Amino acid sequence: MAEPQGGSGHPDMTSSLHDRMGIEIVEATPERVVGTMPVEGNLQPYGLLHGGASCVLAEGLGSIGAALHAHPASIAVGVDINATHHRAVRSGSVTGVATPIHLGRSVASYEVVIHDEQQRRVCTARITCHLSRSRPRA
Repeated sequence: MAEPQGGSGHPDMTSSLHDRMGIEIVEATPERVVGTMPVEGNLQPYGLLHGGASCVLAEGLGSIGAALHAHPASIAVGVDINATHHRAVRSGSVTGVATPIHLGRSVASYEVVIHDEQQRRVCTARITCHLSRSRPRA
């Protein structure tokens, strides 16, 4: 996440986990991050969208927003996430929208609402990130 992407001055937000899960970032600012994820390939054994996949999408979107808020002075590291799964999804894709609850100097929290292609709420998550001035060791 340390290297600028395309001269924008913002850190590169790509993640190999996001790539494997098919997550695509559609919009990214500190005030709003939008991303999509296919349901296929992210299913639990009963053929439903895996709750952990929804959490990965939520944490990714909230962390990107927090990182954009913190950049360039700090980096964002997720420290807490909770999610309520409201409805099952079997196919298609889901879209997550992260909006800030609190943007501070050391903490940023986001609400992430994930909905299906019919705009029905699938999951509501909250993620909190610590904004650290030091970079984690590799």
